[in-house]
Amino acid sequence: MRIAEALALRADAQRKFEQLRSRAQGSARFQEGEEPAEDANALVVEAEQVLTELEELITRINRTNAATSFEDGTLTDALARRDVLQLRHALYNSTADAASGKTGGGVHRQLRSELRQLTAVPVAELRRRADAVAREHRELDTRIQQRNWEVELLD
Repeated sequence: MRIAEALALRADAQRKFEQLRSRAQGSARFQEGEEPAEDANALVVEAEQVLTELEELITRINRTNAATSFEDGTLTDALARRDVLQLRHALYNSTADAASGKTGGGVHRQLRSELRQLTAVPVAELRRRADAVAREHRELDTRIQQRNWEVELLD
């Protein structure tokens, strides 16, 4: 199995767990004289089985990522880089949005006597940096996805 296939299985297992957790929670209490919609105990047992499988899958994915060469390091290094690029993009965008008045209701004055709101950061520069980081993130993500289809999952 390739890493990409394992990642799809991981996503499926995470969704299945969330569904089971939600169903167990919804059936955990019921009104006297009624029957619960489902057996919450059975759902918890099934969710625990899914978690056991998920843990094994995540362990194998992480082990494979750490052992797989990618450009100047490992796939794990590339994933860390991709995560930080995403955070950096969010930082630039949220700061530029705040400076341009897109958050908090905008920048406006009702009377001339009110204090003006000033921009403390160069919005255009932050937008330019956000665009560059977004491009770098997309390109790296594409290379990571390609590598995920090339590498076999370790045991």
